[in-house]
Formats: sequence, C-alpha cells, structure tokens
Amino acid sequence: MATETLTMGKALNRGLRRALEDDSKVVIMGEDVGKLGGVFRITDGLQKDFGEDRVIDTPLAESGIIGTAVGLAIRGYRPICEIQFDGFVYPAYDQIVSQVAKMHYRSQGRLRIPMVIRIPFGGGIGAVEHHSESPEAYFAHTAGLKVVSCGSPQDAYTMIRQAIASDDPIVFFEPKRRYHEKGVVELDTPLSAAEPLHASRVVRPGTDATILAYGPMVRTALDAAQAAAEDGRNLEVIDLRTLSPLDLGPVFESVRRTGRAVVVHEAPGNLGLGAEIAARVTEECFYSLESPVLRVTGYDTPYPAARVEEEYLPDLDRVLDAVDRAFGW
Repeated sequence: MATETLTMGKALNRGLRRALEDDSKVVIMGEDVGKLGGVFRITDGLQKDFGEDRVIDTPLAESGIIGTAVGLAIRGYRPICEIQFDGFVYPAYDQIVSQVAKMHYRSQGRLRIPMVIRIPFGGGIGAVEHHSESPEAYFAHTAGLKVVSCGSPQDAYTMIRQAIASDDPIVFFEPKRRYHEKGVVELDTPLSAAEPLHASRVVRPGTDATILAYGPMVRTALDAAQAAAEDGRNLEVIDLRTLSPLDLGPVFESVRRTGRAVVVHEAPGNLGLGAEIAARVTEECFYSLESPVLRVTGYDTPYPAARVEEEYLPDLDRVLDAVDRAFGW
C-alpha cells in the first residue's frame, strides 16, 4: 500500500490531481488557481500539467464562477470551484442557494449538479477582515446541498476525491490553518473501499465525556483530550466530518456510554451547528445524559482583528473548562 507523509494542503493537491487524471470531465475554476496555483498553492502545478482548459483562471467574480459551473455541470462536466477565502463566498451565495441547491429538485430529478465548491474557512492565520469566516451553518441549513469538512491530511485526500465523484453538489470546507499540518496518507485505497463521505468517526476512544468537533477544531479537541488524560479524564473525540447530512449514529452511541457531550466549533454559537447537534443529542440520549450538552464556540460578534483573534477562537482551555462544567453540573 502506497503511503506518504503529506501536509493537508499537499494531500488536497494530490486528490485534485488524481480526480483530473481519472475523469476528463473534471475541471477546476477559480481566481488565481492556474498559474499561481491558488492563494494557498492547493492547485499548484495542475494547470501546467492539465492545461488551461482544465484548470481555469477566472475573473474576480464569485457569482460568475458558480453560475458558469452550474451550466457546465448540466452539460455533464464535474466543475470544482475554489472560493479564494471564506468571506468571499457571499457574492456567490444567491447562485449557490437558488440554483446549485435547487436544480435537481426543480427538475424533478432530471438534472444533476455534480459540482464541488471548495472554501478555505476559519481563522488562526492572522488575516485581515473577510478572510477568517466560518459560514458553514448557512449552507448546512440549505436543503439540496451537502456540506463536509476535512480534519486530517488523509481525509483531505480521500474526501475531496469522493466529493468530486458524487453526483450531488457539495460544499467542501477546508480548515486553512491546518493546511501545513502533516499526516500519513494512503494514496491507493479505492474510493469504493474508503470510509463513506457522509460519516462521522471516533478519532480518540474514551469513556468519561464525548467531544464533538469538525474541521480546524478536531486538532484542538484532540489536544484537549490529551491534556485531560494527564488529569485522569478519558475523553472520547468524534470528528463529525459531514455537516449536512449529519451522521449522528456514532455520536448517540458515544453519549449513551459517556453521559456527557461538548460540541466545539469556531463559528458563532447562535444558531450554529452546535445548537442543532445539542438538540438532537438531547432528544435521543436524554435519559443517558448526566449534564446538559455544552457548546464551545466563537463569540456572537464579527470576526475580530488578527491581533486579538486568539481571544475569539475556542482553544484547549475553553474546551477543558466546558468539560469541567459538564462534570460539575
């Protein structure tokens, strides 16, 4: 089995390259994705190897990128659209929720929109305004879209290939501050043998409380679990991976064993994914819970200036504080 140690960014690049090799109908579109290789170099070298008709530098017009991709998808292509930064997706929001999400339903199943919208998201990189958003709840709330987020290099490589192969439109959130984190990646596992795209996963078994996270917060949750172990608490960590549809079977099973749950995400808490998860866990696991489901989230404010973003972002201490509160209820 071929394995390599890759950063998450390199794993995404390899996954995109594999998809371009496997299917001539796959095209990549976005601002600076070609000659520059993308702001984060995720598409580095792809235009050189596959040509300007497969890896397309577009004008600075997110609505135009998505609208063009809808037409391509209807004609049988599999477009991959890169939104350069999370905060730039809003000009394309109308196209995504009005066309991408609804075309299959509106046509009574006659049309499919097999496209992937890649969005680097989240903070922690010292960026300026509009470059550190976490807009996943907008898209998870929209019927007709599927929404996923990778939390490791292996998932980055496998999930991007699975998303491109899917006949459904998928919003693919990439945790930009984890692009440089490394992991061992299996490169030759067939997609048919890989874990399903829309499945959550236990990434650290435990017995005392369940920590639920996705994207950039998976590493934070694992670090918190490691710190808690030094104090004698055995925390289970679940990487949700899929935000719509949510795969909560493993979550319910875990919470019924541990009796406590903490949900962690960077986005503001008000009407975020954590609220939906807390409600669903409470409905399904009420008689197993030893304390309320708690949330550790960003604050209900616009994302702050880079010099104070560490005060905004959930960190190890805030996660451990929530665990303490769950035990002290």
